[in-house]
Amino acid sequence: MNDSSNALAVTLFSEILMADQLVRNRLSKVLPKGMEISHFSVLNHLAHIAEERSPAQLAQTFHVTRGAMTNTLNKLEWAGYVHIRPDWDDARRKMVAISPAGQQARAAAIAAIRPMIGDVVDQLGAENVRAVLPVLRDLRLKLEES
Repeated sequence: MNDSSNALAVTLFSEILMADQLVRNRLSKVLPKGMEISHFSVLNHLAHIAEERSPAQLAQTFHVTRGAMTNTLNKLEWAGYVHIRPDWDDARRKMVAISPAGQQARAAAIAAIRPMIGDVVDQLGAENVRAVLPVLRDLRLKLEES
């Protein structure tokens, strides 16, 4: 990698990291009381796939340790947002599904963040957002490969 490419890469990742920090800060402020970004992310994922997952599968999906995922799932279970049951095929494993209360909490979170993300899209312009999405998706896929 030459100096020009290196500087470009550093600038790209600096912008992504700063945007990530700012988005997380804003999301934390508008999510329903007691809900963390990690909680919303897991609920959103479970709602989208509409299937049970093991804690290990969820940890792999979110690129976190099993311990971190277990901590998040314990909090979600305590709040009544997920159901955790034994895996009937392998008693050593557990399976996680979103509960009706979790569906409602996810819907409330989406309602709370929709104005904030809508404002950002409006300020950037829909065409700019459509233009950058393929690049961000490609970047995510490349990072998942490594």
